[in-house]
Amino acid sequence: MTRWAERHGVARRLADAVAEAIVPENTKDTYAKAWRTWQRFTATQHLPVDEGGRGSLVAFVAWLLREGRTDGAGYAPSSASTILAAVVVGLRERGVHVARDDQAEARRAMDGLTVRLLQEGERRGRGQAKAVAAGDLYTVVRACPDTLAGHRDRAPILTGLHYASRAQDPAGLLARDVALHPRDLVVTILTGKTKYAVCDARIVRQRDAEVCPVRAWENYRKRLAADAAPEWSAPDAPAFVGIDQWGHVTGGMTPDSITRAVKRVSARAGVAVAWTGHSLRVGHASMARRKGRDAVAIADQGGWARHSRSLHGYMQIEDGWDDNSSADLV
Repeated sequence: MTRWAERHGVARRLADAVAEAIVPENTKDTYAKAWRTWQRFTATQHLPVDEGGRGSLVAFVAWLLREGRTDGAGYAPSSASTILAAVVVGLRERGVHVARDDQAEARRAMDGLTVRLLQEGERRGRGQAKAVAAGDLYTVVRACPDTLAGHRDRAPILTGLHYASRAQDPAGLLARDVALHPRDLVVTILTGKTKYAVCDARIVRQRDAEVCPVRAWENYRKRLAADAAPEWSAPDAPAFVGIDQWGHVTGGMTPDSITRAVKRVSARAGVAVAWTGHSLRVGHASMARRKGRDAVAIADQGGWARHSRSLHGYMQIEDGWDDNSSADLV
């Protein structure tokens, strides 16, 4: 029995190590931030940090919506919902029993408080990211200078638009993950938030060379090979690199630096509402739908589930007008 227990303990530690290794970094970061928020709440309310009962969870969501942010403002309901879910995970990981009914009661309280906020005229959160539009895309591309940094800026924007990228997608690519193909370009990306799969997104060369993602990738790689050390052109090097004000490569881009680059480039071009890291993803869905592309084809290209509610919302930007039930009623 002792020998079995020892072996079981080793196996359990190995399993825990594997589980820890496969959790994405952005998910770990979300859990860590949520737990720090919970610690602030319990400290201000003089509650033990391991108190996971109904009363504390309901009080927590009310606090989140009222004053939970570090600046004393309340969180947007969507953010509060994410924090609550992450805190429940954190409590359970620390051996605290959190009953399903207690968590459900906290969510019902959150729903009721959210309705009250809406009735009082409060609209919190950034809302849906601004979608990339064709006209703005040309403006942004033309604002990129003929430098290594300018070619780098064009490449993740144009390729990302054509495979509906999130900010973490281009940041996670190696050079070998973006491959020229006899029929244009294949980008191998990891898709999904909780259940992962490798997806080969096929990007077709566009008729207009100015906004062609394949040409943008080719020009960027040529410029990188000419202006940077050979190591940055190796297959195992990051596909997209950071570049300082002197034109020197500083390393691979992170999701945050991708988001900052997208915002910076759109602001430089004078786009009315600056893009975010999610604008390329929203833009792909809405632009493809406008071109009459099938919802399944859009889902497969962007790595959405075929019945994704978020994808449906993005396509509704176009469908809400083209398929509007108010058309030709009389």
